Amino acid sequence: MKFITSDHVRLDYEDEGSGYPILLVSGLGMCKEIWRPTKAFLLQNGYRVITFDARNQGASEHTFKGARISRHAIDVYELLKSLSIEHCLAVGHSMGASTMFGYVSLFGRGQLDGLVDIDQSPKMINDETWHYGFKDLSWDEFPAALKMPLGRATAVEIDEATVAAVRQANAQHPYDESANLNFAIDHAFQDWRDIVALMPVPFLAVAGEKSPYFNPDFLQAIQILNEKAQTQVVANAGHAVMAEQPVEFNAVLGDFVKKIAP
Repeated sequence: MKFITSDHVRLDYEDEGSGYPILLVSGLGMCKEIWRPTKAFLLQNGYRVITFDARNQGASEHTFKGARISRHAIDVYELLKSLSIEHCLAVGHSMGASTMFGYVSLFGRGQLDGLVDIDQSPKMINDETWHYGFKDLSWDEFPAALKMPLGRATAVEIDEATVAAVRQANAQHPYDESANLNFAIDHAFQDWRDIVALMPVPFLAVAGEKSPYFNPDFLQAIQILNEKAQTQVVANAGHAVMAEQPVEFNAVLGDFVKKIAP
């Protein structure tokens, strides 16, 4: 299905199932097909699931417009509004979590009843105040390091059906890293610690024990920022926690959803 944003960009989305709505927000360069195991679990448990490709990713329009987290956050707000969704749980992976932090910065709780962060530190750049950023990225390497290959994101193999779905989507709609570089820079520049500290809805942060991108100890820092935050390290998982260890992740997500959904 297609949705046109207020700045006239076409987004591709899927809206399946019924019941309480859950929005799944993909990471940088990823297509919505990566959520295959999560979506199947949620649909089997009677939830409504909305997935979409961010602008410049997957089957959505590839454009120079809106290469910033704030615009991506507005896209989420507008998509939910177009679907008449006033209450939902948002689950963001990597940059998708940053998009939702941006959403909260703009709209407060808005249409959200809760938020899940999958393997995304609230601050990407390491400095004297924060030691849990993206790999070893510091102000000395920023933004030049983002022009280099980011390296393997996973620690274990993802199931064949999900890999096949992602490969097919990528073949049909190739991702252009260079065209999205300005967005990657904007994403990495942000500091969401104030948003995490003052999160207006129930918040769960999940990290992969073997994530090549983030030290899972960032969860401890999140708990210092917000003592109400729930955190969970998923064993033997890399950055794509929900796809690498779907059974374990779905169990954690399922417990959290039960606390949120009416």
